[in-house]
Amino acid sequence: MGSGRAKDELTQGAKKPREMRRREKTQKKRLIALGMPETAVAKLNTKQLRELLVRPNLTKKSGR
Repeated sequence: MGSGRAKDELTQGAKKPREMRRREKTQKKRLIALGMPETAVAKLNTKQLRELLVRPNLTKKSGR
């Protein structure tokens, strides 16, 4: 018989709000560094932020 811990060791921790805010903040800084206006970055939601950072070279060229 097993100890029953094997299944518990494979579980992933919950996403933490503080970490998600930190990631979003760094992503916004990356877009500003690529040349996007700060006012435009402030209006974006999280999904749009991630979509723009998937291909940063295209974002840089287009000057979104």
